[in-house]
Amino acid sequence: DRLPPLPWTGGCQCGQVRYRLTRWPLTYYACHCTECQRQSASAFGLSLRVEVSSVEIEGDTGKWSRTGGSGSELGALFCPRCGVRLFHRWNGDDGELADVMNIKGGTLDQSRFVAPIGHIWTASKNAMTILPHDSLQYDRQPADDDALIAEWHRIHPQTAD
Repeated sequence: DRLPPLPWTGGCQCGQVRYRLTRWPLTYYACHCTECQRQSASAFGLSLRVEVSSVEIEGDTGKWSRTGGSGSELGALFCPRCGVRLFHRWNGDDGELADVMNIKGGTLDQSRFVAPIGHIWTASKNAMTILPHDSLQYDRQPADDDALIAEWHRIHPQTAD
């Protein structure tokens, strides 16, 4: 369960957009909602929840927005050259951008060393997907991220501040 040392790096498929994560993530989970299935063209999407201030981005990004299940706007940042989605960031209830965002886990250079600790929207998971019995699991969106964050820190104590 040892994580690679910081900073973590990643980017899009063509290399036009690169990023560095300079502080430990808050948590890492798999989302099985139909939107993440469609967006990833796979069985689920991987989301690395981070503080916005801990991410340094180089390169130009495009933005596409949609209204999420909570009614808040979800901004999806992607590479305009190769189309790879890299980040998700929400507008809060007050219309201001949230101070946390998700890095799409498959864009990490270190992705094979980091495993999700939970699964959300399992009610719509793909029939072929088998979930680890000891992971956190939610049929839908959890009310908050507290348990996902606590489990991440329990498994990776070096990430707790």
